[in-house]
Amino acid sequence: MPLEEALLRARVRRLTRASRLRRPRPRRSRWSSDPRETTPARTAQLIMGGFGLALLTGAALLMLPVSRTGPGGATAMEAIFTATSAICVTGLVVVDTPTYWTPFGQAVILTLIQIGGFGVMSFATVLGILLARRLGLTARIMSSTETKNPGYGDMRRVLLRILGTTLVIEAVVAAALALRFLTGYGYPPAQAVWHGVFHSVSAFNNAGFALYTLSIMDFAADPWINLPIIVAVVLGGLGFPVLYQLRREWRRPRRWSMNTRIVLFATGVLLAAGTVFLCAVEWSNPATLGPMRADEKLLAGFFQSTIARTAGFNSIDIAAMHPVSWLGLDLLMLVGGGPAGTAGGLKVTTVAVLGFVALTEITGGSAVHVLGRRLSRSVQRQAITVVVLSLGAVVTGTMILMLLHEDLGLDRILFEAISAFATVGLSTGITAGLSAAGQGVLVVLMVLGRLGPITVATALAARSRKALYELPRERPLIG
Repeated sequence: MPLEEALLRARVRRLTRASRLRRPRPRRSRWSSDPRETTPARTAQLIMGGFGLALLTGAALLMLPVSRTGPGGATAMEAIFTATSAICVTGLVVVDTPTYWTPFGQAVILTLIQIGGFGVMSFATVLGILLARRLGLTARIMSSTETKNPGYGDMRRVLLRILGTTLVIEAVVAAALALRFLTGYGYPPAQAVWHGVFHSVSAFNNAGFALYTLSIMDFAADPWINLPIIVAVVLGGLGFPVLYQLRREWRRPRRWSMNTRIVLFATGVLLAAGTVFLCAVEWSNPATLGPMRADEKLLAGFFQSTIARTAGFNSIDIAAMHPVSWLGLDLLMLVGGGPAGTAGGLKVTTVAVLGFVALTEITGGSAVHVLGRRLSRSVQRQAITVVVLSLGAVVTGTMILMLLHEDLGLDRILFEAISAFATVGLSTGITAGLSAAGQGVLVVLMVLGRLGPITVATALAARSRKALYELPRERPLIG
């Protein structure tokens, strides 16, 4: 071997060893010893694992004899379906909550609702934090500035703020409801407090579980019951980022982020449009709004429009509504509420992005602009992907349910499938009569609807990378 080649190889070995010594060690999380556990994909796995553990634990508790009023414990399907509906904050039931479950069983359901609502809010925000931390310093500063959320640097502070916001809102609404039950309906103090707390937690977490067989139909004309529930549902559905920014800058709307503006505008439009639509269709229906006074009809229409996004209470008989009303509720349930909140559905921001994309194409624009800002193409692709996958899940679930229950019409089955996937909880009355296989389909839809959009959106954001090359352009015929 020539001397020059030997010297060159020795130098390469020295440089290799030196580079290995200078290589920075992976940054470890203060929460774990494995740095891989702080990645968004790992966090999503932990969320699903914790979700599954909580679900199975809740189902096991509901199967205990102490949870059921009758002899023995609940069946496996009854317990699993109820636990899934509670932790997914859906509200669909296969048994009557106030008569089938004991106070212990109801407490288990309430705990699952709180875990499901607070957990999803918390981890949706944490996933955003983790994604921001993967970016460089400049990108993190830009994302923090756009969202107007200085808490991106401290996860514990963010979680404490979410917990504090949740408890304060639930306490205020519970006090208002308990006072009404106590003074207006003569409930004993303990019962009034329990009913106030249960319905407050169920409303803020957009769950829709009620301690009445007919939900709150007996209180359809009582604004002191309806309005606190509406407030809790709307606040829970706005999402924590919006609530946090409103608390800090409610007097300075010009400084609101794009997310806050879209959520508030879309929420107001959907609430108004849903109220007008339901009142127009059901105004003379003798089984729903027909027997009420005009002011009571407006209250019931506004309540049901709010609940469709996505709480699951009902002050009128959903099964007796016109099929056109079912179709309108289908659309409201699919849209859902704001991101990083307790509501389900596709989220108003996702639908708004698609609307702005369509408007840009119609007007012949070259880039999608929203409220004076240009929308990145990656966000457009993520929105389209979430919508396509969600609609695929709903269609697949509907088709399976139609194969299992040919006697039920498409409108009822579609309503039930959308209600399950969007974690709404409204029902035309067929859920309890479905077969075990049919109820299993709804269980899968509830789980997919609660964890699917967050997991998919996180995976898409985490996998984004710059392409090193592009293929030749070609386009098919559209339309």
